[in-house]
Amino acid sequence: MEQNKEYIRLAADLQSDSIVDGPGLRTVIWTQGCNHHCKGCQNPQTWSFKGGGLVPIKEVLKEIDKLEYQSGVTFSGGDPMYQPYACEKIAKYAKKKGLNIWVYTGFTYEELIDMSKSDSIYLEFLKNIDVLVDGKFILEERDLSLLFRGSRNQRLIDVQKTLETGEISLLNEYEYMEEKVFEREHMYV
Repeated sequence: MEQNKEYIRLAADLQSDSIVDGPGLRTVIWTQGCNHHCKGCQNPQTWSFKGGGLVPIKEVLKEIDKLEYQSGVTFSGGDPMYQPYACEKIAKYAKKKGLNIWVYTGFTYEELIDMSKSDSIYLEFLKNIDVLVDGKFILEERDLSLLFRGSRNQRLIDVQKTLETGEISLLNEYEYMEEKVFEREHMYV
């Protein structure tokens, strides 16, 4: 996919108040474009690199400024790693706003590190990600009892700890929910 550094190709408008794409109330950025074509994919309409619509990144940032009561932003799709420049810029902005960042990708963490050797943007994007849900969805390994992922091969990786230690650090999704969801200031409605 050709990278336009001022635009992102989205499959849909930003979706706020998601409770299934990571812990707490989250806003999901649905990227357009994916070459993984996983059998049983829940979003095959996001595969085409010509689908969806081009949106100026600055418009996405304005939408992030309007968010209320969200604990984080989740990048999904499609596969956000096909648009690393745009996603990195948005993730960095959201982090500065105090939001945590989750990213779903069909690439493995190891593949992304390898890809970063030829283009550092992948490492820059990883530096702004709290949790990476990595690996293709494998229909034969589908498990509805898992939180935040669809198949047993997919991992919930604590990216910052993994970058720090150089060894994959997995999250226990149940502990993560208990400890991390309410770290931000209390919200009174």
